Amino acid sequence: MANAKELRKQIGSIKNTQKITRAMEMVAASKMRKAQERMARGRPYSQHIRSVISHVANASPEYHHQFMVEREVQRIGYIVVTTDKGLCGGLNINLLKTTVMDIKKWVDQDVEVDLCLIGNKGVQFFKSYGGNVVAASSHVSETPAISDLIGSIKVMLDAFEEGNVDKIFLANNVFVNTMTQTPTINQLIPLEPIDESSLKHRWDYIYEPDARQLIEGLITRFLESQVYQAVVENVACEQAAKMIAMKSATDNAGDLIDELELIMNKARQSAITQELSEIVGGAAAV
Repeated sequence: MANAKELRKQIGSIKNTQKITRAMEMVAASKMRKAQERMARGRPYSQHIRSVISHVANASPEYHHQFMVEREVQRIGYIVVTTDKGLCGGLNINLLKTTVMDIKKWVDQDVEVDLCLIGNKGVQFFKSYGGNVVAASSHVSETPAISDLIGSIKVMLDAFEEGNVDKIFLANNVFVNTMTQTPTINQLIPLEPIDESSLKHRWDYIYEPDARQLIEGLITRFLESQVYQAVVENVACEQAAKMIAMKSATDNAGDLIDELELIMNKARQSAITQELSEIVGGAAAV
């Protein structure tokens, strides 16, 4: 059994670690609230612009943008959004497992896969796992800007326009609540048709300058907004997962301290009992 001095030193070390994890939990909780507000502000725009595109496209049936046309699939692309830092539980690994399983289904059909990675954890994973990475962005701040992402997004959009990629998927974590972050993979391009019954109005439009330029501009903004919203949601997921992970670490440290203090008290009691026995034995011998 370890002596009391070693146990006190170990307990002190764990208490210092517990202070750090408690502070990190509080920081993550503060950042999570700000990230949630940023995420909530972006959701209405990213959802409404899809409806606008559908209205305009239905009002202009003579023009179909290539981002809205299905074609035979020979190569696909994935935009994978992960975090730059760790200490957030299984957030990244759950998303990467889901993505790898989805990629495997396409590879089994002899479809080639290109990867666009946003976040350092995804870059590190696919560097060891393997994969054709055509674009990567890391060290995205906790307050991301669309300008930080346009370069990587444009690589994938250009590949689709040139016919090098036939489908593009977006893989990211979706913030459900503080305890739940769901890894999700959605088809980004071609745009999946929206149910016409869900369109509330049937309007005739006067285009300025013309329908082609308007739809092209709207679709590009829509795709950028979808990726940007995925990154913003991932930041909120990261802070929530980090807060939960640090709270769990703090609680585990407390449990470990209690166990070690119990062992130390037992060791101290055993030492005192032994000393008393020696004293009594010595007195009896005299």
